Amino acid sequence: MFIPKKVKHRKHQRGVIRGRASQKVNLSFGTFGLRAVESSWVTARQIEAARRAMTRFVQRGGKIWIRIFPDKPVTFKGLEVGMGGGKGAVDHFVAVVKSGTILFEMDGVESDVARQALRLAAYKLPVKTKIVSREAAQRS
Repeated sequence: MFIPKKVKHRKHQRGVIRGRASQKVNLSFGTFGLRAVESSWVTARQIEAARRAMTRFVQRGGKIWIRIFPDKPVTFKGLEVGMGGGKGAVDHFVAVVKSGTILFEMDGVESDVARQALRLAAYKLPVKTKIVSREAAQRS
């Protein structure tokens, strides 16, 4: 599972996700990609589940790039813990995904296989997504 080796601040504030992505908006490595249509947090477990679904479907063929990394710590106070006593302990890490971000890229497989693999990955994620390809991007 993905976890940062080191973080600048142990506990982050939550914040609000605003606007569209300005980075990671184009396919950089592969021919096919999965683009987020809405904004949300994606946990390390969800990223790993999507990666496994894609890898299993293509039977370890082709190449897969993961363009997001969970580097934001999310804290959690235990159940039935009263107010006060400070912020809770770090529970898990999330990646902040804005709409328009490319989440995964794939290359080295047939078009229909790549689309089906990316569709399986999309089922594992909490954001609405769209499958994009390099040919479609060049035509428009």
